[in-house]
Amino acid sequence: MAAPPDTFHVMSKPSGAICNLDCKYCFYLDKESLFDRGASFRMSDAVLAAYIQQQIAAQRGKEILFAWQGGEPTLMGIDFFERAVALQRRHAAGRPVQNAFQTNGVLLDDRWGEFFKRENFLVGISIDGPPPLHDRYRVDKGGKPTFDRVMRGLAVLKKHGVEFNTLSVVHRENARQPLEVYRFLKEIGSGFLQFIPLVERRPGAETAARGLDHAPPPAPGTTETEVTEWSVGAADYGEFLVRIFEEWVREDVGKVYVQLFDVSLGIWLGQPAGLCLFRETCGDAVALEHNGDVFSCDHFVYPGYRLGNLLNTSLGEMVRGPQQRAFGAAKAGTLPAYCRNCDVRFACNGECPKNRFTLTPEGEPGLNYLCPAYQRFFRHVDPAMHAMAWLIQNRRAPAEIMTRGVPGRAALSEPKTTAEGRAGSGLVEGKR
Repeated sequence: MAAPPDTFHVMSKPSGAICNLDCKYCFYLDKESLFDRGASFRMSDAVLAAYIQQQIAAQRGKEILFAWQGGEPTLMGIDFFERAVALQRRHAAGRPVQNAFQTNGVLLDDRWGEFFKRENFLVGISIDGPPPLHDRYRVDKGGKPTFDRVMRGLAVLKKHGVEFNTLSVVHRENARQPLEVYRFLKEIGSGFLQFIPLVERRPGAETAARGLDHAPPPAPGTTETEVTEWSVGAADYGEFLVRIFEEWVREDVGKVYVQLFDVSLGIWLGQPAGLCLFRETCGDAVALEHNGDVFSCDHFVYPGYRLGNLLNTSLGEMVRGPQQRAFGAAKAGTLPAYCRNCDVRFACNGECPKNRFTLTPEGEPGLNYLCPAYQRFFRHVDPAMHAMAWLIQNRRAPAEIMTRGVPGRAALSEPKTTAEGRAGSGLVEGKR
């Protein structure tokens, strides 16, 4: 069973699944049907106060992070977040507090810009690429495109000097235009890029009858492979990552930060993965709904994964309790033999359990739908990751790779990924 964490991440959703947009691919809009539709989908002051106090008390690290998402958190209004910041100051007792805020950007104005700057919020803005790719699925309640409104919101952040990053959902359409997406994000001033692969399964009859448009996370042994038409193809996602990496490693190391590339370099340096997706076990990132209910993960907001309510049970007790520890340990315990014997398991670890619904070549269930993508990517970047890891270990800047090149670059399409091939990094096998 996974050991209780000293620190953990809470993705708080003060407006629940309520959003001012109607993105066709959004899995979270479904969640409205899991709660009392007659109730207000707004976090009460009682829940907010309990959350702030318990989050600060439960974290054993030096810094405390609050992450606000949705739905769309700007629907709560600035006054709500003013109260949140005041509560943080009251309970933190001088400990540093950071706030991260994920938004579609549509409602941002000067008041929001002034608030984010004053309170030092890191803002993530959701944008999937240039207009045709962004507007393919990110539409409003009337089905109208949102690109121009998002760009106006981004202009507000820039005007007020707010630190921001971009989050791009990689779907069926934009996955086929990787460099167009990457170059566009650089052009609009994004220095930190997150790419989220879109994988959603179609619901069965029972799930659809409950008002859900997406299937819940697969139970062990599930082999339902029908994904939605907007889900990214595994081969396309692998090529998307490889092509962006090739441009990045030639031109942008140290200038542009791509979350997956940074996480990968940390893994090649022998550090724990910086994303739960690639850790051997998970369970250290929970979701908090508007009413105080806590769930095992943002992608597991279903009754069977409810840990309790923070008005009745403390946040730390739920995250460190046996139900959540068992949930986290199951990630490693359910890996098929094909994954356990894979040469890039040290980097991938089977990725997220929500995507494990295909069969291995031997017919064993539990293979990740994106397995071909990650095998393609991690094998491809292996030589470059070794080179950058070597530079860091020798107190050199990884950006030197842009002038030094990648040793054995001709072998990039079929790199060595065996233990012998990885030995050049100086890392100790088994410490990954």
